[in-house]
Amino acid sequence: MTKPKVLISDKMDPNAARIFEERGCDVDVITGENAEELKARIGEYHGLAIRSSTTVTPEILDAATNLKVIGRAGIGVDNVDIPYASGKGVVVMNTPFGNSITTAEHAIAMTMALARMIPAANARTQNGEWPKKDFMGIEVTGKTLGLIGAGNIGGIVATRAQGLRMKVIAYDPFLTEDRAVELGIEKVDLDNLLSRADFVSLHTPLTDQTRNILSRERLENAKPGIRIVNCARGGLIDEAALKDCLESGQVAGAALDVFAEEPAKENPLFGAPNFICTPHLGASTTEAQVNVALQVAEQMADYLVNGGVTNALNMPSLSAEEAPKLKPYMALAERLGSLVGQLAHGNLTKISIEREGAAAQLNGKPITGAVLAGFMRRYSDTVNMVNAPYLAKERGLEVSEIRHERDGAFNTLIRVTVETESGPRSVAGTLFGSDKPRLVEIFGIGIEAELDGHMLYIVNDDKPGFIGRIGSLLGERGINIGTFNLGRRDAGGEAVLLLSLDDAPTAETIAEAEKVEGVKTVTALVF
Repeated sequence: MTKPKVLISDKMDPNAARIFEERGCDVDVITGENAEELKARIGEYHGLAIRSSTTVTPEILDAATNLKVIGRAGIGVDNVDIPYASGKGVVVMNTPFGNSITTAEHAIAMTMALARMIPAANARTQNGEWPKKDFMGIEVTGKTLGLIGAGNIGGIVATRAQGLRMKVIAYDPFLTEDRAVELGIEKVDLDNLLSRADFVSLHTPLTDQTRNILSRERLENAKPGIRIVNCARGGLIDEAALKDCLESGQVAGAALDVFAEEPAKENPLFGAPNFICTPHLGASTTEAQVNVALQVAEQMADYLVNGGVTNALNMPSLSAEEAPKLKPYMALAERLGSLVGQLAHGNLTKISIEREGAAAQLNGKPITGAVLAGFMRRYSDTVNMVNAPYLAKERGLEVSEIRHERDGAFNTLIRVTVETESGPRSVAGTLFGSDKPRLVEIFGIGIEAELDGHMLYIVNDDKPGFIGRIGSLLGERGINIGTFNLGRRDAGGEAVLLLSLDDAPTAETIAEAEKVEGVKTVTALVF
């Protein structure tokens, strides 16, 4: 088996390369290349490990013909075109926890620096002055800290702020009441937070919903004398409005580690009163750089070698422990999706995936992804579990997942149903011996069959002599039959025949089969 090949294109801890090698990957460390050089090189690699210097554009992804995974050693992935990578079937991972403590501590440091005006006092003191009367600070004890975003980093900031005896309130649409209680913070809406907070610290990703979340209107209507810290992402604050509010005194101070445009060699905030800034240092500690480098190497190697998916931004997580257990279920799911995709006709707008028995107890997201990967091959020959959900969404396919607690005729069962112009069409399968996928039902007809290789699906009248006629036809055409699988609704009624063939049937053979007495439809399948 060929080893996966990984390129580390940005500077990171050298132990990352060691981890890749120890876990079965070949690795090259080539940093500092420009876009054209990376584009020329990337085609031979299965994995790309980056930090913030490498920008993964559509042009690079088009050239990355063997790429399976991109790993970002850090949280932000603004330098990766995730939708385009998803369309190419490339997993995009980040390391959201490796620098959490470091970033949270930087936010607290910036808060303290604002409260005591440390940078300005330091500069003037070192300039030979003794401006003691010019720097009357405030205590943070007893003050209210408002968090915009209370996820991993925001939660750490909350605990540190509470250690400083601050009261913490938070605006976060995804914060549950139970989690708020666990953190000991009060969940509020954004306007309430801005009207009460003495300090505001932002800890939210940059999305269409959060861009300029601190707009001019919100800044002007906030509590007078508020102080603002942003160690999250640039673009969360209207920088021109913040400058005006600093100059008017509406905002008493601001400390930014991130800017809308970086590197920020010029910015309207530079020179504003009571403004502190650092050059995106939130993750810049020795410990954090080691942690994110090791974490991204572990995650990427786990995916390339074992199929485990951790901290992926464009597909469901799948642990290395889960992967072997789910593998046969995913194989079954993909074949069922492929089968219904090849047999159902017309514009299909809805698909449902039902799980019962043992399958209902497993992580359902990878199973759904596998079904969609099989099904969407009717539209694309480059589909996989990563890009299938995106392709389905593009085509307006409504996907539903149903988990049944009931016991059925099989120990485990996966059923895939699509809505067609003629009504629902359903196929179902199970596992024999815990790891052998089997079809057990097709469009309401019970049948037992493996789905593998080249197959022929025939709907026919259940009449004597039919099997002999089909067998003779294929024999005359030199096509060997591997397996012969039969099912019928009622004796003498509609029946189905599913044949596995050693070779793909030609169009002429299919046309001849359609002329055989009793045949209704003939469809060539491939798995």
